[in-house]
Amino acid sequence: MTTPDTAARRVLGACAALMVGALTLTACGGNASADNNDGKSGGGDTKTSVAKIAISAKDGSTGASINTTGVKVSDGKLTDVKMTVAGTGQAVAGEISADGSTWKPKEQLERGTKYQISATAKDSDGRTAAANSIFTTVSSANSFIGSYTPDDGTTVGVGMPVSFTFDKAISDKKAVQSHITVTSSSGQQVVGHWFGAQRLDFRPQDYWKAGSKVTMKIDLDGVQGANGVFGVQKKTVTFTVGRSQVSTVDVNTQTMTVVRDGQTVKSIPISSGSPDHTTYNGTMVISEKFTQTRMNSRTVGLGGEYDIPDVPHAMRLTQSGTFIHGNYWYNKGNPPFGREGTSHGCVGLADVRGAQGDTQAKWFYDHSLLGDVVIVKNSPDKTVAPDNGLNGWNMTWSEWVAGSAV
Repeated sequence: MTTPDTAARRVLGACAALMVGALTLTACGGNASADNNDGKSGGGDTKTSVAKIAISAKDGSTGASINTTGVKVSDGKLTDVKMTVAGTGQAVAGEISADGSTWKPKEQLERGTKYQISATAKDSDGRTAAANSIFTTVSSANSFIGSYTPDDGTTVGVGMPVSFTFDKAISDKKAVQSHITVTSSSGQQVVGHWFGAQRLDFRPQDYWKAGSKVTMKIDLDGVQGANGVFGVQKKTVTFTVGRSQVSTVDVNTQTMTVVRDGQTVKSIPISSGSPDHTTYNGTMVISEKFTQTRMNSRTVGLGGEYDIPDVPHAMRLTQSGTFIHGNYWYNKGNPPFGREGTSHGCVGLADVRGAQGDTQAKWFYDHSLLGDVVIVKNSPDKTVAPDNGLNGWNMTWSEWVAGSAV
């Protein structure tokens, strides 16, 4: 027997079943107007952007490159990239390429520093993609870097070698040398030579050809130079070889003859080293120039024999302290220049205090380039060591080539 209450419960149950069925159909069938969303169904376009962002330094990585870290996108264009020093928030300047495909920092990154990159891009349909990375660049302890001469864009003399000094000892010399190439527009063969484990010089057999262009390509980023120690440099350096100037100091005659492009342009009286402090023989290259500089005998292993705070027109010839420079104190009790050697090993030229005036020293200073050659002959001293300054020209070509690792 069916009571009124029982009938009511059956009707409610049937209604509930119909409602569940309706919900099930909706869930399985979806919204038929999803691609033309009228804003009433709550659907919308949920397709994922096809733009794919790649940050070269992976999130959480260490040992990232300080040269090649950057952002790329495929199937889209970058719209915004922010790079900061993690922890401080200091912004790192960078630039998105004109076609929107890449971003890179404007300056080389610091070693051993944690950075953060946040990047966004849009595909052709305007859909946004995003990527983030927090990473640390290679540490100083696990990397090596080479200071080098000459600098990019400079004009140098015909004797200027390319010289690298690395801040770590290099055990895999072949790997490092093979990732540095030096070429000249003159077509001269250029060969590297190792002086120990931290210095690598390059030069041709004879002086560079005047007017030639020299290109140095450094591709050391990621190159292992020693166990667990990797290079961080990647750049191209170019310099120009100027006119040829080779000056010869004859200790016997106490004169210097300046020859430019094969023509003698000047003969200058000099004062070389005294009999107790002789001047090195050999081929030397001007590596530094100072309008005025201090010279103290204690810095070159002598006693307190001199300390001159304002030596004028000084040009370095050796790392051990040989200069060719102006001398304003010479005439006090000494014969005229060109008569006698009285220095502590340097080559002195007549000058005045303050590096002013029309003097022999000023003329030579003004007409000299870094990389110009100064040859000293007929001195009772030995020939300068090839690695004492930029003076590898004192080796025969066969000796030079024998010091190459490739």
